[in-house]
Order: sequence, then structure tokens, then C-alpha cells
Amino acid sequence: MKVREVTADDQAAIREIAKRSLQASYSLSPQTIESAVRQWYDPDEFEAKVTGDEVLIFVAEEGDEPVAFTENALLEEGEADVLWLHVHPDYRGQGIGSELFETTRSRLEDYGVTRLHGRVLAMNEAGNTFYRNQGFEKVSEGEVRIDDSPYTEAIYVEAEPTGLQPLTDDGKTVYVDHDDIERGSLASFHVVYTDQDRQERYGYHCAKCDTLANAMDSMGRIECGTCGNSRKPTRWDASYL
Repeated sequence: MKVREVTADDQAAIREIAKRSLQASYSLSPQTIESAVRQWYDPDEFEAKVTGDEVLIFVAEEGDEPVAFTENALLEEGEADVLWLHVHPDYRGQGIGSELFETTRSRLEDYGVTRLHGRVLAMNEAGNTFYRNQGFEKVSEGEVRIDDSPYTEAIYVEAEPTGLQPLTDDGKTVYVDHDDIERGSLASFHVVYTDQDRQERYGYHCAKCDTLANAMDSMGRIECGTCGNSRKPTRWDASYL
């Protein structure tokens, strides 16, 4: 998967991804979705977003075909809102959303962003769960108007920068350290600990498919059993597991 900044030529693809994503994620009428997409991504509005300095859109491609995007608003004092994260329904379940979000976070840091806010409609249970799994906390609710009708919007903020994200594995809570990253063949790996003090390593978390990867061979090579993402060690670390 390749992630790049949006261009003016992406308008049709962005509209299609947004439309299909909204249809799959929300119980909105076809008319409401059509009106919303037209309002947000008509030629003039889209050009303003592409050429302006207040919104950044990052596009994820598979084989040169746009399949997902994030729309982000730059705020003051090093903060930004992730307004939308849309993945085309045909490409869901492949870890694209998680990888795109992680890349978006990294790219926004290049623009001086140190803290993210996530916004998602309250009716989108999967979207709310996604932000919680990324280590965000719901802090308030707002309102967004779609086709002139109000909808409740959940607002998430990054938790204090401990770098740890709790996950449950076989009934046990473990902690993904987003500050400790290892490069993989398809996406990054993050070290997973059994405790919040980072004293005992549990394994690795694969950012490609959002699963835990605990299999390691005698030479310390990690491979995700779900998507095949692999890491060859740069030092001896078989004792990590």
C-alpha cells in the first residue's frame, strides 16, 4: 500500500470512496449521502481543500488505485482533527484503515502536529471502536450537519502520551507500545508488553492487519500468521518472547 497527498485529479475517486464508505457504515438515506458527498467534494470545494493550507488529505493506493483516504484539519498549537477516515468497502478487513491512520499520524507530525483529535458519527460503532483501539479517549460530543440535518458526532482525543495501547488477547490484557516500532516487510511492528511498566515483552503487534504476531523462529525472525508481514532482526532478540 502506498500513501500520498491528494491531487486535484483525485476528485472522482475521493467522491466514490466517500460515497461507498458512507453507504456501508451509516444508516443514512441514499439522498442524504448523495447530497453530503456533493456538498463536501464538489469541484470548487475539492479544489479549495487541495490548494488551501487548512486541510490535508492523504490517499491510500493499492496498485495505483485509490482505495481509502483521511481528511484532516490543521488546528492551532500543533493539533489536528481527523475529520474522516474512509476505506472503500471492497478493501476493508485488510488492515488498510489502521495502516493509513498510522501513516497519517506520521505525516501530520511532519507538519508540526503533536496531538490528534478524532471525529466520528456516534452511530458508527465500528468507527468509535477503531478510535478506542488506537488509544484515543472520548471526551465530548458535537454536532455535524449532513444534508441540512443534525447528527451527533463523538470527539476523541489522544490519551496522555504513554505510547501504550491496551489490547485483549485470549482473555489477557497486553499493551502495544506505539513508541517502539520495528520495520516490517509490509508494515510496521510494535512491541507488545504484558504490563504498563514495559518490563516483560509479550510479542509484536502487526500494523498491517491489526493483529498480534507472537511467532518467532530461532533466529528471531517475526512473521505475522495473518498477513505474512515479516521482520528480520537487526540484533539477537529471541528472548523477547
